[in-house]
Amino acid sequence: MGDYQQDPMVHLELTGNTGLVLRRPFDPTAHDLDASFRLTRFADLKGRCCKVPKEVLEKLVSSLQQDYLQDPDQPFMPMSSPRIGIGLDCSVIPLRHGGLCMVQTTDFFYPIVDDPYMMGKIACANVLSDLYAMGVTEVDNMLMLLAVSTKMIEKERDVVIPLIMRGFKDSALEAGTSVTGGHSVVNPWCTIGGVATTICQQNEFIVPDNAVVGDVLVLTKALGTQVAVNAHQWLDQSERWNRIKLVVSEEDVRKAYHRAMDSMSRLNRVAARLMHKYNAHGATDVTGFGLLGHAQTLASHQKNEVSFVIHNLPVIAKMAAVAKACGNMFQLLQGHSAETSGGLLICLPREQAAAYCKDIEKQEGCQAWIIGIVEKGSRTARIIDKPRVIEVPAKD
Repeated sequence: MGDYQQDPMVHLELTGNTGLVLRRPFDPTAHDLDASFRLTRFADLKGRCCKVPKEVLEKLVSSLQQDYLQDPDQPFMPMSSPRIGIGLDCSVIPLRHGGLCMVQTTDFFYPIVDDPYMMGKIACANVLSDLYAMGVTEVDNMLMLLAVSTKMIEKERDVVIPLIMRGFKDSALEAGTSVTGGHSVVNPWCTIGGVATTICQQNEFIVPDNAVVGDVLVLTKALGTQVAVNAHQWLDQSERWNRIKLVVSEEDVRKAYHRAMDSMSRLNRVAARLMHKYNAHGATDVTGFGLLGHAQTLASHQKNEVSFVIHNLPVIAKMAAVAKACGNMFQLLQGHSAETSGGLLICLPREQAAAYCKDIEKQEGCQAWIIGIVEKGSRTARIIDKPRVIEVPAKD
């Protein structure tokens, strides 16, 4: 165990077959790949955004919205179900078998880190996060969606793809579920994602529309993952590195990158379980549309006339300074910087929030933060003009 204690980048990984094992970061040369191999280069979109803008997406899916007749024999027979399915994180479908619902989600994206195993774990955690945002903690099945890049040579493919698949599978096992199928294709870009499904009773999920005036907003993971992974890629791109090197060191960037990987690969399962214990009134996970984008969507779906006001922004150490040095590129402090496999944004009763944060830190060794309040309003969300930036240590 001496190497583990001396090297902070060595991870203890929980695997399905062997329990706890030591795993070092991915080294291309250890697999007979060129030292310059970077998995993230197989997501090269030449500057194009890979996320459909929020307002465009809402317009595209509006045609899918349907109105359902209220069934007096069903305590949860939406009206709100299609709203949940399209407007927030999951599809929630009441089944023809009494009292049961199917909760299902899908997601996939391009490589954002260069460690294939960690990329698989992050992708799986990202898929599961949509269910956790509904307070669902038990997942019945997962499918894997995988695209192998046409730009990969045979050796790269044979090394990288099994590692991605193993990371995805190990994360599913950690979540108490398994991967039973999926689909793979060849594509110009490498993509990884999946489908997660559970069948549950209505008391097993939390409908995300019950925020009340006086609630507070809790966030369970630090912001800044997009900034951290981009800054890490810029270490060998002198033109971009020169833009930020006055505000951050190479060591700062490497620590932030590893903090981001740890955060993105961490399941939101404990956070979801504690939502029930502390009577959460609704939640969403913070991903591609940034903190404010997802807060606005959650606010817009509330039954009560409320609005969300965000005062605090917990950010991975030094990443706020990096974002500022890049001008308007990330819009991190404005709440629009994309996150991958981010934390849950939860509406909690004020008197329960501090205990929730203390409990999650006790169980996971990771902080959660009270970042804002719920006040009377017109179902909107905003960040105050000068929010407090909380520097979250880049490496515990």
